Amino acid sequence: MSLTIRALLPGEEPLFDSLPDPGLVGFAAFGGTYSGMRAYRPEWTWIAQRDGVVVARAAWWGGPDDTEPRVLDWFDFTDADAAVQLLRQSPLHTEYSLRLPPAWREDEKIHHEARIRIVAAETAGYEHLVDRYRYRWTPECGLPPRPGRLEHRPVSGEREIFEAFKLIHQGTLDAHARLAIERGGVDAATQEEVDFLNWMPSPREWWRLAYTPSGQLAGISIPGRNHSDPIVGFIGVTPAHRGNGYGYDLLVECTHILVENGVDHVVGATDQPNFPMHKAFTKAGYPVVEHRTDLVWTGVPRDAPGA
Repeated sequence: MSLTIRALLPGEEPLFDSLPDPGLVGFAAFGGTYSGMRAYRPEWTWIAQRDGVVVARAAWWGGPDDTEPRVLDWFDFTDADAAVQLLRQSPLHTEYSLRLPPAWREDEKIHHEARIRIVAAETAGYEHLVDRYRYRWTPECGLPPRPGRLEHRPVSGEREIFEAFKLIHQGTLDAHARLAIERGGVDAATQEEVDFLNWMPSPREWWRLAYTPSGQLAGISIPGRNHSDPIVGFIGVTPAHRGNGYGYDLLVECTHILVENGVDHVVGATDQPNFPMHKAFTKAGYPVVEHRTDLVWTGVPRDAPGA
């Protein structure tokens, strides 16, 4: 049977939806649909067809002003070989982010759907980076009072936030930051963080640097809004002040600023191995609403010689 791999053409969205899927993982597990949820572009949406039947599909997403996609976040198939070939032949090689229900490892069917996607991605040339928790705060969770241990000041300029990020990157537990440092050094990793903050369609006036009573920089708190939700954009504690529970203080300040600006929910996330930050989210009343597995493109197929 012949296999055709290509991007969608405008108006072919029903082809993407034609692939049968149980909807146990990914956006479908949380009620999302390709046509009704995010602004996916046809040229960033790829399908694999055997004799005209869609057997694999992948959708990459980027912001409205992006010239390249930022993430692969929709990937399903009924033919694993075709799915692997789709990822290998597509010119789009961003991170793959797979959203999962919190108890996905305990449910046999959900675990199976997650594993076949992860295995297919790894076979194509992706590598597991980190598992993450995703949280969602609403007013029903209760707004924790500000601890009052730190002074939170607006950021005066981009250079100030750049230097703060450089400091916080020392010994960071964040897997994405560590990978960026490994690939390009601390300055490049820091610029990547600043670029992300500038990418968000939320005001810089929300950004805060936190100081101890003696005037020492203790951390960064970045309330933000991406193209979907109000978010905890970044929380980071400087190396000299880790171990004092300041991540909680920064998170509470971030939440208060967002609430003061009228949001009705706040989304946050952290790496599962980042126990201090997970503890801060839990203490602040943020429940875990989903898990996420992030894989990065290496271009080295798992079954290639030496892989």
